[in-house]
Amino acid sequence: MPGCFRWSGWPILMNIGRNMGLLILGSLLCALAINGILVPHRFVSGGVTGLALVIHYLFPFLSVALVYFLANVPLFIAGWFFISRRFFIYSTVGMFLFAGAIAWVDVDIPVQDKLLAAILAGLIQGAGSGIILKSMGSAGGTDILSVILLQRFSIRLGTTVLGFNILVLSAAALFFSLEDALYTLIYLYVSTKIVDLVVTGLSQRKAIFIISPQWEKISARILSEIHRGVTILRGQGAYSTREQQILYTVVTFQEVATLKQIVRREDPNAFVVVSETTEVMGHRIGNQPHW
Repeated sequence: MPGCFRWSGWPILMNIGRNMGLLILGSLLCALAINGILVPHRFVSGGVTGLALVIHYLFPFLSVALVYFLANVPLFIAGWFFISRRFFIYSTVGMFLFAGAIAWVDVDIPVQDKLLAAILAGLIQGAGSGIILKSMGSAGGTDILSVILLQRFSIRLGTTVLGFNILVLSAAALFFSLEDALYTLIYLYVSTKIVDLVVTGLSQRKAIFIISPQWEKISARILSEIHRGVTILRGQGAYSTREQQILYTVVTFQEVATLKQIVRREDPNAFVVVSETTEVMGHRIGNQPHW
């Protein structure tokens, strides 16, 4: 009978297609930055690729490809045990796509000024790396280490990459050109900021404390207009010794302006503290990555 058997695999295929698309797009952008800017300007690369280059320069009999592969082996093993099998599979595919993109993309971006070239490379590379990490995998290298540290210790992705790259650049500056290493540091700094922006910046959550005599009205409007939960904390003024209620809530970046309007209308003299969060776990408001 027609319609009795329905294939339910479309969501799975669409999910796989989305992740493959992100891996391909991110790899192409990274390859554009590497072949179009970094190589022509002879900037030292960061991450595992930079480590492989430094070791190859010091020991020419070791090829960059061999060092890169050997350096990725323990990272992929860690990814298998500490993250997820799905992440491992997607990262394996991502590593091959990344290598293929570097071999295939052959462009020369006409930027002569080295400072501008470093900034542009950071923008492109950061966007590419962030897009790759928006998938369920990575391109290997320090991406895997970054995800492990984010999950285990809540260390931002960009912070791990920047820390590892500083070690690589220190070795490059010691053995090679200090000037190129400094330009590369600018590129890497810009890149790490863009990675954080792409992966978590657009889904940033804000933690907000509100102290006001009109806490009941403010709380009710947050619940009804923003549809976010509110926790009521009991506090006491150190000078007045009066007991007062403190509202605590977590909202998205886009909802901060609405919340401020609510507070201003109910109590223009309310004391409000808005702070950033690294990550949030919880129903509807959570923004943890999906690795």
